Amino acid sequence: MKSGFLEKLVARLDKVEPGEVQQIVARLIREKGFLEQVFEALLEGVILLDPEGTIAFVNRAACGFFGLDPEKAIGEPLSRQVRGLEWKSLAKPGRTVSRDLEVFYPENRFLNFYLAPISADEGPETTPPGYVMLVRDLTRTRAEAEETLETERLNALTLLAAGVAHEIGNPLNSLDIHLQLMDRKLRKLPPGDRAPLETHLTTAREEIKRLDAILKQFLSAVRPTALRRERTDLNALLHETLRLLEPELASRKIAVELDLSETLPPAEIDGGQFQQVFYNLMRNAYQALREGQGRITIRTRANDYEYRIAIEDNGTGISPEHMGSIFEPYRTTKASGSGLGLLIVRRIVREHGGEIEIHSEEGHGTRIAIYLPRGERTVRLLGQGEDPVIDVG
Repeated sequence: MKSGFLEKLVARLDKVEPGEVQQIVARLIREKGFLEQVFEALLEGVILLDPEGTIAFVNRAACGFFGLDPEKAIGEPLSRQVRGLEWKSLAKPGRTVSRDLEVFYPENRFLNFYLAPISADEGPETTPPGYVMLVRDLTRTRAEAEETLETERLNALTLLAAGVAHEIGNPLNSLDIHLQLMDRKLRKLPPGDRAPLETHLTTAREEIKRLDAILKQFLSAVRPTALRRERTDLNALLHETLRLLEPELASRKIAVELDLSETLPPAEIDGGQFQQVFYNLMRNAYQALREGQGRITIRTRANDYEYRIAIEDNGTGISPEHMGSIFEPYRTTKASGSGLGLLIVRRIVREHGGEIEIHSEEGHGTRIAIYLPRGERTVRLLGQGEDPVIDVG
């Protein structure tokens, strides 16, 4: 409705019959209600603002994106309700703005907003009667793009792995054979002449073993593997992994607290691969702890759909700048780390149909949770009084 309509209506009120005025007001109310229903039905956020950036209307989707209370938001400046948006730098007569932003509350989302002035009859340079802001949720699109990029990166690493296995693996085997031949000849020398050469020979062998270990770790990180699923007791597997790490945990005086479900059913998993998962996560946890002050808490739970395994420490935590790259190969904060541990962990978990989540606060510790599906069940029976729900995965 044009801005001059109301002015003309007011000027003619004395000439309009009371019944006509009532009809016009009823029509305005109906149209306003209809438009509000349309805006509320949209999945995109809609915010209407006056020239000063005061919120005149906000729909349900926008309230969800920014954590707004519609009753409190209307009549308030946008910059006060959405911290980080400076109205003076955004609103320009005759200018449309499109920007991406990241929201941390009430939920971490990536949004795009489109701010456009409502056109006025006087011309583009005059102050518009208001603005409309349309907000779209890009979180899923961004996640899909990151997943595609990760897939491409792993495919490239897989091709590289094949070349590395051939170009480095064969020379390492050849070196090992020649060192064995040298060792046989050294045994024939007098003890005085043999001792210094044996030291060099031992060093060479250790370096070959180290290169071989790095090569195997790299290949296991990127090379697809065939799962050998068996019914496995997850609690027993965790105990076995802790037994392997017991000497290192004891030497650093690390306390381990176990909160394992006594009714945890067996899981259909590759036990060897999941022991590698637990080993990497526990080792990462204790390496982040201060000697004599550290604590690792391990929990297991299960419901009708999934297993939940959580490993939590009270260590140094992960800084925000490192959180975004913790699954990237060769990204590590450790002086002697390879940066492949978490990449291997996530690959194994995802090959089992599960997912891994990491929550960390710098200086307060890290919590890593693994969610592992129990089976291929797509429906479940509900008890009396429950709402019918279909589980689609």
